[in-house]
Amino acid sequence: MTATELADRVGVACVFALWLALVWRAGPALRLPQQRGLWLTVLAATVAITLFQPRVVAACADLGVDTRTVALGRNLIGVLSAGLVLLFIVDSTRARHQRVMVVVGLVTALGSLLALDLLGVDQTAAPAAPQGPATPSSLYWLLLVVAHLAGDAVAVVVCWPYSLRTHDRDLVWSLRVFAMGSVLALFFWFGYLLHLYAPGLPLMPYLSIVISVHGLFRAASLLVPTATALGRAATALRTVWRLWPLWRDLVEAVPQVALAGPQRSRLRAVLRPRSSLALQAHRQIIETYDALLELQQYVRPGAYDTALRQAGEAGQRGDRLAAAALAGALGEARRAKLTGAAPSAPCPLPGVDRGSPATLLAIARMWPPAAGPAVIAPGPLRLRRP
Repeated sequence: MTATELADRVGVACVFALWLALVWRAGPALRLPQQRGLWLTVLAATVAITLFQPRVVAACADLGVDTRTVALGRNLIGVLSAGLVLLFIVDSTRARHQRVMVVVGLVTALGSLLALDLLGVDQTAAPAAPQGPATPSSLYWLLLVVAHLAGDAVAVVVCWPYSLRTHDRDLVWSLRVFAMGSVLALFFWFGYLLHLYAPGLPLMPYLSIVISVHGLFRAASLLVPTATALGRAATALRTVWRLWPLWRDLVEAVPQVALAGPQRSRLRAVLRPRSSLALQAHRQIIETYDALLELQQYVRPGAYDTALRQAGEAGQRGDRLAAAALAGALGEARRAKLTGAAPSAPCPLPGVDRGSPATLLAIARMWPPAAGPAVIAPGPLRLRRP
């Protein structure tokens, strides 16, 4: 595969990812003022990158739009994107005079580019290349490159340090990914400037790849909240799945801790949860811990030490050894409760006093204990009303 073919494929993937990200995030972003500026910035960059693709330029030519007009539109939208980057950054400072300066500078740059193109300053008879300038004017291109370099340089200088001061994880990663995309944009425009003054160098395929990857970073910055939501959903799903057997068995022994009884199977609990997975995971953690505290009244003195020794003899080591010992002692307490043993003074199990989800999940990984709970038909499950 040649560099040109690779650049073409990466460009198509970039354009597809950008438009998909824009459509996916349009509703939430446009409703929230703090995300609206980023969405509009990525929209302008997406249009400019789309008009940079050779296939799009060729399609416009087939529709009767000449290459110069496409390139001019692309460059104007590109400068608009650079200006929106500055506005997006300045908006976070709440400085009105800075916003006014950026708007004035943006309007001046757009007007100057359009005027230079219409006046044909320094034009030659050579036609514009599909991905080249709208006009060969040196002043035109210097103004265009400076506008992009200014916007992207400010984005790098401001976004990365600000991401180190905020505690909003979505904002932190949005700013960092946006800054990394701006670094690639800086590299592209420096390389493009070199391409204009040394057209013999085969830089365009590689620069096309750079600007396409920059677009992927822009799309990623927009999708950070979606990625965070998916990560939280995956964590909740993993918690529900891993904790379900332990939670079900403990709730059967201590039904009063549960707001609702277990469903027929773990798969059903995941595929058809009674509430959101996050809420289901939260409930299972709390109810498992409450049941564990209740069952400590049925733990025999020395049961944990005995379970610890048995787990060590079975080959368990480290954290798995402690979790296996807790599971063994808890399993014995559960069996005692189900057989109707009388409660006694609580015998606290080590390491579970704070109800850490990590501790409960560690016990769940070792559940049921090696000895296995006795097969006992418990009485009817009586649940506390919420």
